Amino acid sequence: MSETNSPRHRKRRPQVAIIGGGEASPAELAAAEGLGRGLVDRGYRLVTGGLGGVMTAASRGGSQARGWFEGAVVGILPTADAATGNQWLDVVIPTGLGHGRNLLVVASADLVIAVGGGAGTLSELALAWVHRRPLIALDLGTGWSSRLAGAALDDRRDDRILRAGDVDAALALAEGALSSSARSMASRP
Repeated sequence: MSETNSPRHRKRRPQVAIIGGGEASPAELAAAEGLGRGLVDRGYRLVTGGLGGVMTAASRGGSQARGWFEGAVVGILPTADAATGNQWLDVVIPTGLGHGRNLLVVASADLVIAVGGGAGTLSELALAWVHRRPLIALDLGTGWSSRLAGAALDDRRDDRILRAGDVDAALALAEGALSSSARSMASRP
């Protein structure tokens, strides 16, 4: 193995979590699918909770992206049964942790995008905030993503949840946030 192909010299793909409800409106599903497709087309790895609703739509979009690659779509399941994951996942991680898996979803991500969502999505937003993950909330007028778009959850951070009005805006914000994060990591001693 040449030195440039060694694991030490390979660049890790940024991982983006899409969070949202297991039940979702047609607009939320369409947005999640567009986000999944757009993120994978940009070379990012997609992480979801692996079940239905927004998670299935995002996974389907990622799996059908022109830029799809092996392992592009990851589902971190609340159950211990891999068969409960949606059909669009490349990598299935059964945890048996129930809602505790929400921490794994956001902690594994370099950036989190929320689409709609109820109490489970709210917990993921709070966990992402506490763990200092950049957050983007799609403001479609529904769910916690719309309620918290543009908000600061508390004073432990000096930024806010970024508001995106549509899929294209969310993708542009994601690219900007991930490139800023990469630059700040590169400048550390």
